[in-house]
Amino acid sequence: MNPIEELTPKGVWRNFYALTQIPHPSGHTKQIAQFLIDFAKKNGAEAYLDEAGNVIMKKGATPGYEDRETTVLQAHMDMVPQKTKHSPHNFETDPLEVRIDGEWVKANNTTLGSDDGMGVAAAMAILEDDTIEHGPLEVLITRDEETGMEGAFALKAGELTGKYLLNMDSETEGEITIGCAGGTDIVCKMEYQEINVEPKDMLCYAVAIKALQGGHSGIEIHKGRPNANKLMSRILFAIVNTDMARLVSWHGGNMRNAIPRESEAVVLVPKAQEIEFLAMVEKCKKTFTEEYKDIETNGIKVTVTPNADIPTKAVPEDIQRNLINAILTAHDGVLRYTPSMPDLVETSCNLAIVNIADGKAEVITMARSSLDSMKQYLCNQYIACFSMVGMEVTFDGSYSGWQPNPKSPLVEMMSDIYEKMYGKRPIVGACHAGLECGIIGVNYPEMDMASYGPTLVSPHTPVEACHIPSVEKFYNFTLEILKNIPKK
Repeated sequence: MNPIEELTPKGVWRNFYALTQIPHPSGHTKQIAQFLIDFAKKNGAEAYLDEAGNVIMKKGATPGYEDRETTVLQAHMDMVPQKTKHSPHNFETDPLEVRIDGEWVKANNTTLGSDDGMGVAAAMAILEDDTIEHGPLEVLITRDEETGMEGAFALKAGELTGKYLLNMDSETEGEITIGCAGGTDIVCKMEYQEINVEPKDMLCYAVAIKALQGGHSGIEIHKGRPNANKLMSRILFAIVNTDMARLVSWHGGNMRNAIPRESEAVVLVPKAQEIEFLAMVEKCKKTFTEEYKDIETNGIKVTVTPNADIPTKAVPEDIQRNLINAILTAHDGVLRYTPSMPDLVETSCNLAIVNIADGKAEVITMARSSLDSMKQYLCNQYIACFSMVGMEVTFDGSYSGWQPNPKSPLVEMMSDIYEKMYGKRPIVGACHAGLECGIIGVNYPEMDMASYGPTLVSPHTPVEACHIPSVEKFYNFTLEILKNIPKK
């Protein structure tokens, strides 16, 4: 038995550990979906896969609670696959290596999947425990939340009957979220004809930015962490636009909602320019390290690795300049804070993915805002910027924000329960991350919803960690909420 399974509450941690042993990155959730269906049926609950690929589980009320309103427990089954550069982990085939580190549970060199494995594990623990007092339950575990909330978008009206929905996908214990930002993916693409390069007087180098902190592009975008793609654009601007190098390829980031931790460009360098090229990259490294010394306390790691195989093709001169200039210019990070709540980010974007190679260029950015007009403003900025360099700009997976309801009876009840249990009122507010509540609410406008969870740090990064004491508080809070759901 893994030591994690012995943590309290055992039902939650045992189920969470079981989830970590089943590969379930976004886009690869069939195995974990079947596991959840089998689990539910084994524990006497109705379970099925809806047309969208969501797992829906239903369990009747415990004796004496048959007259309560139905409650929906909601989480998502997929996880963000991020790992360190040297990790051999394959998210599609390998179980996670999880461990206890003081008061925290972590994974070795990968994301932990506590976002949202903790929500799923809590629902599982409730389903399997017949001693818990609750009214009728519906459990909705959505697919592919992290790559576009696809399961929530495809959830049909009438699939659920619950009056109250508890979204267990927030990351700070003691907070109740009642609103979130909307978002959209901005996708910029183009094709180009590579040109032939005479390799005789050339050297080849791979320039890489590695092991930045990265982070969740919603809840951590305000922390000022460097974006590896943006740093790389500064290096390439310095070496390519001054004819010290020619661009062959550029790859950075891999998830739209994760601040890029790594970025790598392959360049051709004229032999006569080698010393100047190396000096410029070193200068950039020192500049970045100084700029971010209070954030990236271990410095900015920039490596320059020679490649013995000299490519014979490269990006055309005008295309490389235009692409580098556009990526350098494009907005990244916080654009505006909420005027009425100065500590809450209103609008931001994350320049998440860059892929330039073999005659194709792609840039993917995730824009977020609690105002549709500001989200559109960001989209228009990208149209203006990238269409000028010949790229087609499209938008995917757009959704509006979840508008807060400060008079929610559910939230008032939850706040009273939390104060009674822990001696203080929870913090109630909105967040800049995307939550599925707003999307679900389109088809279920009468459903009263709230989001909460245990404390997680640095989700969407290989240093993701879940705070052990907060899990027990979160779970006990959930049990007390279920016990107090109103009568019909």
